[in-house]
Amino acid sequence: MTSAVNHFTYGLLTPVLAYVMSCIGSMLGLRLTAQAHASRGGARLRWLLGGAISIGGTGIWVMHFIAMMGFQVEGTQIKYDVWLTAASAVVAIVVVGTGLLLVSYGRGRVLALLGGGLLTGLGVASMHYLGMYAMNMSAHVSYDRLTVAASVVIAVVAATVALWFTLRVKKPIWITLAALVMGVAVSGMHYTGIYAMHVTVDPEPGVVSGADALDFLVPLMTVISLITLTMLLMVILSPSEEELHEDAELVAKLELRRRTAQQEQQLTYPAPPPPMPMPRPRRQAMQGRRR
Repeated sequence: MTSAVNHFTYGLLTPVLAYVMSCIGSMLGLRLTAQAHASRGGARLRWLLGGAISIGGTGIWVMHFIAMMGFQVEGTQIKYDVWLTAASAVVAIVVVGTGLLLVSYGRGRVLALLGGGLLTGLGVASMHYLGMYAMNMSAHVSYDRLTVAASVVIAVVAATVALWFTLRVKKPIWITLAALVMGVAVSGMHYTGIYAMHVTVDPEPGVVSGADALDFLVPLMTVISLITLTMLLMVILSPSEEELHEDAELVAKLELRRRTAQQEQQLTYPAPPPPMPMPRPRRQAMQGRRR
C-alpha cells in the first residue's frame, strides 16, 4: 500500500530550526573564509578548513538531518545506517572544502568559480541523497526523476552563489544577508529533494536495522554544533580583515616616521669628516732613508 508520508511531524519546529542552523553555519563559514583571504600560508588553509566544516557540516549536513527529524512514514519505523550517515557528513565537508580551495586559490576567476560551484553542488546533492539512502525502513523507496534533477540544479546554483559570496562579502551586514540567502537555498534544495521521494510500505513490515535518530543523530549533531561554537569563539577573538589592514597601515606609518626622523637628524647633525692621517715623525723618516 502507499504510505502516508509526513514531512512536518513536529509542525514548523524542524524546518525553522533547520533553517536557523543553516544560516548560522553559513554565516560563520563566510566569516572564516573572509579571515582566510586576509591570511597567508598555513593559517589560510586552517581558516578555509574551518569554513568547510561550518558551511558543509553545520550549514548543510546538520540542517539536513534536523529537517529529517520531522520526516515520518506511517506504518514503518525509520532508522539510520551509522556508516552511511557519517559518510554523508564527510562528503559535505570535503566537497565544500574543495570548492573553497578552488575559488580561493583561483583568485576569483570565473572558470574557477563555475567549476567549484558545479563540483560543490553535485557533492551537496550527493550528500543529500546519500543521507536519504542511509534511512532504513520496511518499505520500497522510489524517486521522481524530474524533481531530483530540479534539486540538483538548485544545489549547483546555491553552491555557486555561496562560493561567490565567500569572495565578495566582507562586512558583517552583508555576511548576515548572504547567510540568510544561503539558508533559503539549502533548505529549498533539501525539501525539493525530499518531495522527490515516494515511499510504499511493505504489506508485512519486518524488523528494521540501524540506529534510532535520537540515539545517533542527536549526539553527532551536538558534536558538530560544539565545534561550530568553538570556531565562532576563534573568529570573535581573531582580528578582522579591516583590523589587519589598519594594523598594517599603522606599522607602515610608524616606519615612515622613523625613516623621516633619521633623515632629518642626518641633515641637522651631519656626520663628522674622517680623521686626517698623522704625519710620520722626522726621526723615523731619517732612519728609514739610512736603511
